[in-house]
Amino acid sequence: MIKTVNLTKIFRTDEVETTALNRVSFEIQKGEFVAIMGPSGCGKSTLLNILGLLDNPTEGEYYFLGKEVSKFSEKQRANTRKQNIGFVFQNFNLIDELNVYENVELPLIYLGMSSSDRKKRVESALEQMQITHRRKHFPLQLSGGQQQRVAVARAVVANPHLILADEPTGNLDSAHGEEVMNLLASLNQGGTTIIMVTHSQRDAEYAQRVIRLFDGQIINENIKSGRAELPVI
Repeated sequence: MIKTVNLTKIFRTDEVETTALNRVSFEIQKGEFVAIMGPSGCGKSTLLNILGLLDNPTEGEYYFLGKEVSKFSEKQRANTRKQNIGFVFQNFNLIDELNVYENVELPLIYLGMSSSDRKKRVESALEQMQITHRRKHFPLQLSGGQQQRVAVARAVVANPHLILADEPTGNLDSAHGEEVMNLLASLNQGGTTIIMVTHSQRDAEYAQRVIRLFDGQIINENIKSGRAELPVI
């Protein structure tokens, strides 16, 4: 489903050249749950932005669903992104002026879906995330855990092939964080491919594979037989 070959990303200013990613190569199969870990500044978010078609690499190749997409135009990237990729962010990125239903509906409006089809998809996503009872509430009326449930519902409402999660529990307490991770695990068990950037070893235990970055390079890939048992806190 995903293959990168020598992905390199260099940020240049008038005086400084910074290599954020240095010849990163890996493959991810459909249905995998992969965690990307490493210290701050190691290139995790840069890599996620490239995988999500929010940025292009300076060098290297990126194959997504069988197509080499790293040289796509902005319009091609936008179309591929909205049809195939859902995003979950640490800061939720909900629109405060829209209620829960409207936030979740937004990606379907961008896809040009009919009102009746949108309604079915949104109601299904809200039910799946167990947030239907909050459908008319606004983001500021919700707890952090509830906001992230809405964000996950928005990410899955268009039935994407891939979900990219950037520190999805970073702003949550442990109880709400575990709820969100269980939701992501459930989606993965249903066949959705998930790539998650995280600092949390606890969250990484939900993944089947962990890719570790350091100074823009892969230093380790750990393939696990299954989720480790977590300590009860």
